[in-house]
Amino acid sequence: MDFEGFDSPRTRKFQRKVTLLSAGGVFLDGFDLTIIAVAMPMIVGEWGLGAGEQSLLTSSAIIGSFVGAVTLGNLTDKFGRKAMYIIDLLAFVLFAVLTAFAPGLWWLIAFRFLLGIGIGADYPISATLVSEFAPKAGRGRLSTSLGAMWFVGAVVAYIIGLATLPLGEFAWRAMLLVGAVFALVVFVFRVTLPESPRWLVAHGRVEEARDVVEKITGMRPSQDEVEHEAAHPANAPARSARLLSLFTGRQRNRTLFVCGFWFCYATAYYGISMYTPTILAPFTQGSHVAVIVGSGIVALLGLIGSVIGMNLVDSWGRRPLIITSFSGLTIALAILALTVNPHLVFLIILFSVAVLFANSGGGILNFVYPTELFPTELRATGSGLATSVSRIGSILGVVAFPNMVAAWGNNTALWVFAAVGLAGLLICVFMAPETKNRGLEEINA
Repeated sequence: MDFEGFDSPRTRKFQRKVTLLSAGGVFLDGFDLTIIAVAMPMIVGEWGLGAGEQSLLTSSAIIGSFVGAVTLGNLTDKFGRKAMYIIDLLAFVLFAVLTAFAPGLWWLIAFRFLLGIGIGADYPISATLVSEFAPKAGRGRLSTSLGAMWFVGAVVAYIIGLATLPLGEFAWRAMLLVGAVFALVVFVFRVTLPESPRWLVAHGRVEEARDVVEKITGMRPSQDEVEHEAAHPANAPARSARLLSLFTGRQRNRTLFVCGFWFCYATAYYGISMYTPTILAPFTQGSHVAVIVGSGIVALLGLIGSVIGMNLVDSWGRRPLIITSFSGLTIALAILALTVNPHLVFLIILFSVAVLFANSGGGILNFVYPTELFPTELRATGSGLATSVSRIGSILGVVAFPNMVAAWGNNTALWVFAAVGLAGLLICVFMAPETKNRGLEEINA
């Protein structure tokens, strides 16, 4: 089918709506994964958690997101973008409420795990839907805006943390409850969006696809334009066939690249960012406000980095952006590892520089490359696989960092993450393609 109508000015308002509502889910991801770090000192004080229990609680949602990404991304290719797009938001609302009223640690861990399934599912669903409605020239900016919204969610988590501190013992529960309110608002508006016409064509539902395209662009594609796709519908191939296809032919290198760079980014970023409040705490003389403000500054610089990358991705290109991103991250982590007895201000500055570089490329192009490099029938499956692999990196970072600090100290632990950043840099230098200003069908032709 001819999707050139998506490049017309008439579609801009609709594309902004799709992007905003998809970004809403990513915002919730950033908020919910960060808010537990903000709330952790209060939960530890109330329930007297040990290091192992803290690691498990911190990683429970990330483990859930691994499950959600690898299973629901595949179901998105089978049953459609819209159905899963709505279902995963229901999980956000339900389990965010339950976490706020969890009666004990293991209940909280279980609810955070189930919440994480919805978080993991939203990555491949939202990124896929945005890319399939986006114009060629602006697809990078629209897709990277999803990544930027993750960091908006992280910054808002610190703001909510400060705002709820006066609530005392109920403060951490209020922080978690706010996530349910945000999710409910996004869910209400998501119901109004149509199914992706690219998915409809790939599954032989051509007339429905023509209806959607006509509604959005004002132009109804002719029967001739859909003849080829209608003659070769995907008919939702079996899950095992879709996963196997990701590791055959030209898809193999694309899969290895996307999974590789995202794994390295997630390992380094989550390992450090989830423990930024914990790392800064010994330098703040026991002030919860100072810890939250310092960590919030780091998160804010991460957001600024994502905005910088979002404005460069379509002009400068994907490849130079991601290589620069991993270079800056690796250098900043190496400087931190070399520094003994740092001052609080120095720590905040270097952590800020590290996340600024990380998020300017690796932290936003994980919403671009997976949706561009896989064809329609594999797009959500490939994105889901890459997300799940990144979650393995996130889990390793979150679980390994405190244990490495306990065994070897901060500096040695930071050297490990600098090495991970270097591995990501090498993957990008040797494997990152350039896809700017090319249509999805052209990239996969």
